[in-house]
Amino acid sequence: MENTPHPQQVNIEINEKEAEGIYSNLAFISHSPSEFVLDFARLLPGIPKAKVYARIVTTPQHVKSFMNALEENIKKYEAQFGAIKTFASEGKEIGFKVGDKS
Repeated sequence: MENTPHPQQVNIEINEKEAEGIYSNLAFISHSPSEFVLDFARLLPGIPKAKVYARIVTTPQHVKSFMNALEENIKKYEAQFGAIKTFASEGKEIGFKVGDKS
């Protein structure tokens, strides 16, 4: 008899509004000992102010699992479509970056 737990199937429901998604090209990440706050913003050309469109508050354990899932999916994506080119590798600082909101 095997004692390994079997993964539980989870049914996901998404409303029409959330299914449309939100475009973001800038993220701010802050944290406390008990939580991480991820703010997803949009910065438009010619407008000096970015607006936050979504905020996710989660635990350090969940954000680390999320990071691992992103890394795994980026590897799969690049294996199928080739390396993702980032502007940071060219010395430009646009798009997602680590920073505070001050």
